[in-house]
Amino acid sequence: MEQFKLPRIPLIPIELSESVRDTLYRAETKLAHRPKLLRQFKNCFPNTLETATKVMNDGTTFILTGDIPAMWLRDSVEQVIHYMPLAKHDPELQRIIAGLIKRHVSCILIDPYANAFNEAPNDWHWNADDETEMGPWVWERKFELDSICFTIRLAYAYWKTTGLYDIFNTEFKEMLHTVEKLWRTEQRHTELSPYRFTRNSGYLTDTLLNNGLGMPVNYTGMIWSGFRSSDDACEFHYNVPANMFAAVSLLQMSEIAEWVYRDKSLVQNLKQLELEVRHGIELYGLYRHPEFGTIYAYETDGFGNYCLMDDAGTPGLLSIPYIGYVKADDPIYLNTRRFALSKANPYYYEGKYAKGIGSPHTPPNYVWHMALSMQGLTALNVEEKRGIIDRLEATDGDTGYMHEGFHVDDPSEYTRDWFVWSNSLFSQLIYSAMEEGIV
Repeated sequence: MEQFKLPRIPLIPIELSESVRDTLYRAETKLAHRPKLLRQFKNCFPNTLETATKVMNDGTTFILTGDIPAMWLRDSVEQVIHYMPLAKHDPELQRIIAGLIKRHVSCILIDPYANAFNEAPNDWHWNADDETEMGPWVWERKFELDSICFTIRLAYAYWKTTGLYDIFNTEFKEMLHTVEKLWRTEQRHTELSPYRFTRNSGYLTDTLLNNGLGMPVNYTGMIWSGFRSSDDACEFHYNVPANMFAAVSLLQMSEIAEWVYRDKSLVQNLKQLELEVRHGIELYGLYRHPEFGTIYAYETDGFGNYCLMDDAGTPGLLSIPYIGYVKADDPIYLNTRRFALSKANPYYYEGKYAKGIGSPHTPPNYVWHMALSMQGLTALNVEEKRGIIDRLEATDGDTGYMHEGFHVDDPSEYTRDWFVWSNSLFSQLIYSAMEEGIV
């Protein structure tokens, strides 16, 4: 399949830290009986550091998404999150991750509506003709609720894992206030939001209708989002998994505000917003399915309309325990999971080599490696996790790397040769399986 190609930003390869090299060395023993899986892990685990990481002169870290010369807030977090277990005693990883958090904070303060940013204010854009308030730092300005949630996820994990407070400066606190104000505004998008986005590409998944405002929504307490984690436009603009992620992020933000900044007013505001979002999810985000029972919808508009599907991107319905909203044995989640992994989900495919979740972002019958990795990470039993690992091992198209989507009947037909997020999520699954002793 023909791929969109752009010039690659030159990077100076980063020397792998001792903890990363030790992990690869341990894999030589743990995966010795599975040479193909070992090759995949040795390729994928250091892939972010070897091909996509640039430590800047200002102490921040810029991380490419891979084959596009820009940094997505969401992708860049998931590209390093698999290193977090090693970061507690690794100063080099601490420096890289803390630098990425500081870079995110700067980006959010530049434009909290943007999803992807440039390395410098070079005025590069995915589409120079987008009708929205673009700036020279912004690669793309699709407002995706989940983007900032990933920034909070990384900052909170860094704090809890390392015990370090170096990321919590005045700019970080300013970002917390900015996010709270942004999400308050987008609770009442139609009445209060200045955000508009139109792209004249000919694809409805790439633009917002209604003069860039999006389709009408009712107030629910949830937060409006223009686009999904796949970068495709929402059908109904309350994306339920993204709001779940926001609720978790608000809880983490309030903990930071309380224990780091001692700001009682901010804590109160964040907790109140969290309460409203959670109430909206449980009141408007549930759907009584005739086959699967009560499940979480993928999207709703608050007027009683629902989008019943799941997408391979994170956050999605499959990843609800991964983002921390409920545990993997929650009854409604289990109903939702059965729905997502069935043909009732219009983006679930089965074929000769694989079965799993794809996306409207890629052609029909293309399953995403990320969806398989997420299915393994959220599996409740060892047998399912092992089966997923076997499927991943067999469907790399003999490249030694994970991709975006691949055809269920021919894994050599795939999208994106160099998709670092997919490599990292796979690495997270295999690392956890090695730690649990199941591979």
